[in-house]
Amino acid sequence: MYEKITNFIKELYGNLDFTPLSVPVFIGNEKKYLNECIDTTFVSSVGKFVDRFENDMAAYTGAKRAVVCVSGTNALHMALMLAGVERDDEVLTQALTFIATCNAISYIGAHSVFIDVDKDSMGFSPKAMCEWLSQNAEIKEGQCYNKSTGRRIKACVPMHTFGFPVHLDELVAACNEWHIELVEDAAESIGSLYKGKHTGIFGKVGALSFNGNKTITTGGGGMLLFMDEKLGAYAKHLTTQAKVPHRWEFKHDHIGYNYRMPNINAALGCAQLEHIEEYVADKRATAQTYAEYFKNVEGVDYFEEPAGCRSNYWLNAVILPDHDKQQLFLQETNDHGVMTRPIWELMNRLPMFEHCQHDSLENTIWFADRVVNIPSSVQMKFNIK
Repeated sequence: MYEKITNFIKELYGNLDFTPLSVPVFIGNEKKYLNECIDTTFVSSVGKFVDRFENDMAAYTGAKRAVVCVSGTNALHMALMLAGVERDDEVLTQALTFIATCNAISYIGAHSVFIDVDKDSMGFSPKAMCEWLSQNAEIKEGQCYNKSTGRRIKACVPMHTFGFPVHLDELVAACNEWHIELVEDAAESIGSLYKGKHTGIFGKVGALSFNGNKTITTGGGGMLLFMDEKLGAYAKHLTTQAKVPHRWEFKHDHIGYNYRMPNINAALGCAQLEHIEEYVADKRATAQTYAEYFKNVEGVDYFEEPAGCRSNYWLNAVILPDHDKQQLFLQETNDHGVMTRPIWELMNRLPMFEHCQHDSLENTIWFADRVVNIPSSVQMKFNIK
């Protein structure tokens, strides 16, 4: 039934025996910078590439300060701590997300509350948030509390699904109204813009990921983004074991975390960041090709970026008519060497989080039953000789 689509995707990516979903591309100074790390022996958590990667990322995103971490999950964990989330607080987030979002909340001992997503962004809905808060929350002494559990609702964590920015203006306004801190899970949206500004710099803290399947990669790694330089400096201190600077003494003034990205990973990041606009342009060109193709395909809708945004199209997504068609599409494409994947299992359906409060999740469930991710690698990867 979906043979023509499978053949189109295979042809788009060079008629490979197996077309992967998203793989990294190395066309720049990666080997040069890695060799420099080895030659100088600076391969661990200290080195010029760590500092450079932070400075380059701050400049690229428009953040006042950027702090590298060993993973995107670590970055989210630290972001929530810096936003003031404490044990038994509640954090509003979306059930349609990768598990790292909820894991990071759980590391603190806080509780997720799942809010529906918007149909045009596939991400956290400010409108649904305000509706839920109006029915379930109250402001007491300048802080937001859940009327049924009595817990403080301290933060909101939207996730820019597949690189599509959520409605950030409305979300910032809602968070301000309800005295809730905004922490952006921008793990998938490096290179995505909302009204001309990079995602990850609208809230108190933003978190990026550089896993091997992301738009740029450091092998594994993450980044914290701050518009508050003082808070960014404090994050750097905590993520480096809270060691008090001294030439030879080892003294620490807080419980710290070994969330330091090694210099060798940061070297990859510096080389990757040098080409990020090429990668984003390449992925957006692929997205345009998909959009034109699926206009003429009955029963398959291609998901496009929200108005006023520039998406990196980290993962392209199509929407099938129903769950049965989704499963058939997945089976036929994967059977014929084209890697496709459904959206993640919804967080509220996992045993660790099935007890969490949530709203109707109407749009969330609708997407889960229909969305399929299709190959989204940077195409220049397959044209390198």
